Amino acid sequence: MVLRLLLLLGGLLRATKPAPRCETGQETLGQCHTVQKAKCVDIALSSCTDVAYTQMVYPNFLDQKSREVIEYSSEYLLISVLHNLLQGECNPDLRLLGCSVLAPQCEKDKVIKPCRHVCENLKKNCLPAFDAIDMAWPYFLDCDRFFAGEEEGCYDPLAKLRGEVDAEEDLPSDVPATFIQFKHHSYSQMVSTLKKTASKCSHIATTYSIGRSFEGKDLFVIEFSTKPGHHELLKPEFKYIGNMHGNEVVGKELLIYLAQYLCSEYLLGNPRIQTLINNTRIHLLPSLNPDGYELAAEEGAGYNGWVIGRQTAQNLDLNRNFPDLTSEAYRRAGIRGARLDHIPIPQSYWWGKVAPETKAVMKWLRSIPFVLSASLHGGELVVTYPYDYSRHPMEEKMFSPTPDEKVFKMLAKAYADAHPVISDRSELRCGGNFVKRGGIINGAEWYSFTGGMADFNYLHTNCFEVTVEVGCEKFPLEEELFTIWHENKGALLNYMEMVHRGIKGIVSDKFGNPIKNARISVRGIQHDVTTAADGDYWRLLPPGTFIISAQAPGYSRVMKRVTIPARMKQAGRVDFVLRPAEAWPSKLLRRSMEDAYDPHDPLELFDPHAQHGQPEARGGSAAGREKPWWWSYFSSLDLHKPLWLLKQR
Repeated sequence: MVLRLLLLLGGLLRATKPAPRCETGQETLGQCHTVQKAKCVDIALSSCTDVAYTQMVYPNFLDQKSREVIEYSSEYLLISVLHNLLQGECNPDLRLLGCSVLAPQCEKDKVIKPCRHVCENLKKNCLPAFDAIDMAWPYFLDCDRFFAGEEEGCYDPLAKLRGEVDAEEDLPSDVPATFIQFKHHSYSQMVSTLKKTASKCSHIATTYSIGRSFEGKDLFVIEFSTKPGHHELLKPEFKYIGNMHGNEVVGKELLIYLAQYLCSEYLLGNPRIQTLINNTRIHLLPSLNPDGYELAAEEGAGYNGWVIGRQTAQNLDLNRNFPDLTSEAYRRAGIRGARLDHIPIPQSYWWGKVAPETKAVMKWLRSIPFVLSASLHGGELVVTYPYDYSRHPMEEKMFSPTPDEKVFKMLAKAYADAHPVISDRSELRCGGNFVKRGGIINGAEWYSFTGGMADFNYLHTNCFEVTVEVGCEKFPLEEELFTIWHENKGALLNYMEMVHRGIKGIVSDKFGNPIKNARISVRGIQHDVTTAADGDYWRLLPPGTFIISAQAPGYSRVMKRVTIPARMKQAGRVDFVLRPAEAWPSKLLRRSMEDAYDPHDPLELFDPHAQHGQPEARGGSAAGREKPWWWSYFSSLDLHKPLWLLKQR
């Protein structure tokens, strides 16, 4: 009898035993489920092998209990194809964020949740990309549901993309502040160096990103100015771009060294550097093609060929990917009164494959009134200038000057003459073929190509850009970098100072209000520049006497005679006050810049998935069909199709 009572009591105790509690990170779909203690296992999901950690846990946050279940799920398929659906937008950010949910980080048998603020920032930036293809935000990227606050000990799943993983080692404390490491920098080391430099000179420097590469790396810029992050009235904007071709690495390293040099020399009181930074806003973009650089770096310095890493992860040559405005300029050249400037991007350009790196540069050019630029390449030792595309397409080597031939020759010589090797008269050296030309050449006369960045700068914006081939070795050994820096340092500084040649000024009305997009014309030069938002302008010109005019819709034209002395090293100040005109003549191409572009700017609204042959309204995918175009990507899922991606009507 006693034994039966004990057995009965034991059964009652077992029946009333409380359910196991969910450990942190083991909630699923808002409900708690019975989970054994987390056990870390190696990540075997092919789409998540590049996360910043090595182990995960089963079941994941979606209660998927095995690798097979995850790999056959609609959630996993989505993160695997998002880079195609969004044409590189927000990727690999979204994939890595998805991996943090599908393959949760596990350390010492403990699950660590991804940070909520990272999810929220990414959703804010990327939701328009989902809207553009008529797709709902994925439920498993619910920032409140599967992510944690920093106070809970979360981690940033995107830290690797910002260079916060594999960062450069700190230098010994006894190394002087002016010390520059002449080495090849990985992407993360480059980002770390730029951020440390900006931090050391925070009163004159800042870093920012103009966009992302196809594989999601930030295209980092370091800026130097007395008011970092802001355009200042009458202060010209200058930029250097390096590593456009991923295997041409010298330009990248030179700009990293230049950033450190500008910072340290400014702090040390170098009068030349202080004058330059106090009067110029300088932007340095060391690597426009970080994806290609990674491929080239795998080959190693000294062994890289002429092709590996040159192109982007999309297999695109960035210096052939810009709109061909040069052909349009040649067509216009014979039209009386036509201007060869601020030529709109043709709609047909968007039908092709446009790299996110290219779009980032184009939007950058639209956002800042750049005056002067140079792109640093490798493989030769020469400075080339526009046009890069021949006047006759069948001619591969034909002198094809712009209306500003004299200006471009002056700019190119400023770099070449300050470079001790380029200016060397010996023909038995790298770049010796260009000695008789003074180390410079018209681009199309060297070899003709279309879609170049320099031609686009000149024909679409106010910016004059040359291309500097900084050496015959595309990926030299580290021991050569110190010598290369000293050969180019003076030329880099000399070229930047050229941004102050010519004239500058402000265009305003009789009440002193600035006039935006007024045209500044030079008689005899079929190329105008326009005023910035504050009415200020800069017009690069060689020494000489010029007739300068300013005009804007609704105002009468004002003309002035200007003489620029040969020894003048600073831009002369030439202001214009425009008075209202009784009638504004409607002449060919004499229109406001606000009317020069389609109000639905394709650069801002470009949808890479649009069926260009059969146009349809944006967001109208539900009209005339049941499912959006991307639904076919999930056709293999049968009963598990992601209905949660369909927007609620």
